[in-house]
Amino acid sequence: MLGIDASSLAAFFNVIMIDLVLAGDNAVVIGLAAAGLPADMRRRAILIGIAAATVLRIVFALITSQLLALGGGLLIAGGFLLLWVCWKMYREMSVSHEAEHEAQEALENADINADGTIAGRAPRKTLRQAVINIIIADVSMSLDNVLAVAGAARHHEVALIFGLGLSVVLMGVAASMIAGILTKYRWIAWVGLVIILYVALRMLYEGADAALFAHGLPEIPFIKGPPPVAPAH
Repeated sequence: MLGIDASSLAAFFNVIMIDLVLAGDNAVVIGLAAAGLPADMRRRAILIGIAAATVLRIVFALITSQLLALGGGLLIAGGFLLLWVCWKMYREMSVSHEAEHEAQEALENADINADGTIAGRAPRKTLRQAVINIIIADVSMSLDNVLAVAGAARHHEVALIFGLGLSVVLMGVAASMIAGILTKYRWIAWVGLVIILYVALRMLYEGADAALFAHGLPEIPFIKGPPPVAPAH
């Protein structure tokens, strides 16, 4: 009656996990870039980074879902891009805990490891260097986030709108908190990585189906939307 089925629930779960993981991941990257700044500049760089990521998510959200609807070729390209995102996330999740602690200290402006400094071991840099690094990372990660959400909820418009909106809200108001949760509970990030990998493979499958096989490939659970209802006679 309400249009809620297993496919819809899976879409909502996937977009929530993707948003959580990628918002936290983006925040850690921002924290790492800001960690080498003096204390009076660090907060400014973090605010610039989060604001830029929020705006970029809005911009990409306006165009990505329309692009993915254009055809199989773009789905294949998006799938390969998300495979690269998976590899990048895997490498980032394997970095030293020291780097993560430096990023988290910068985000929270707190001496978490009680060494007498806040992000004191990070390489020194200027505000300009930090902001350039942050914006470059924001462009890539915002596109990654929106593309992953659009790919996860392509056949579920409500889940798509919810996921895109949630990605903006999380990046704008809760990114630092989520980064701390992901640092503490690493399994959440691994679950998100598996979901993004699934979305990437799904996009490749659907793209190949549309571009190469004229929709002749068999359906896979939770990939296609619910079958159309036959008209009553």
